[in-house]
Amino acid sequence: MMKRRNFLIVPALAPVLAACGFRPLYAPPDSSASGVDGAAARELAAIHVALIPERTGQLLRNALLARFERQGASGGSARYELETSYSVVGDLLGVRRDNAASRERLMATANWVLKDTQAQRRVVTRGVARAMDAYNILDNQFFASDLSSEAAQKRLAEEVAQQMATQLAVYFTRQASQQTSSAQP
Repeated sequence: MMKRRNFLIVPALAPVLAACGFRPLYAPPDSSASGVDGAAARELAAIHVALIPERTGQLLRNALLARFERQGASGGSARYELETSYSVVGDLLGVRRDNAASRERLMATANWVLKDTQAQRRVVTRGVARAMDAYNILDNQFFASDLSSEAAQKRLAEEVAQQMATQLAVYFTRQASQQTSSAQP
């Protein structure tokens, strides 16, 4: 009964959200579903992600590439280049009686700059993305602890990549709406 009621509430709220100006971030500017990508999706697909050093940087770069590439549309000429400095630091928590840590908290920070490759590498926008995760350090289970650490680092990279993609999509959507409003008389 509860699932059925929730299923009916969501479509009922759609006209209310549309009336207040809500529009999906990656949607085309017109309200029709024309199959044409929105400004954010087009511009995200035109970003080249520069190499990010170390294994954690590889994880972040792969997560960013997965978010920026459209279905089958990869490799073309990039209009933008995304440069990122990424660091992951650990903090030991949960000290046991023998002074050994039983939990580690990881904090990731990515400072990024988006440059326009067609305008002498002019800085278009910049931002910061942060995420935090933790994992248990298992006593005498080194392989399991390593697997937990790698999984936490992957989750951090995914979260940071999602934040960066969202920040860039918001930027491109605002730019497109400003250009549209300035073009209208």
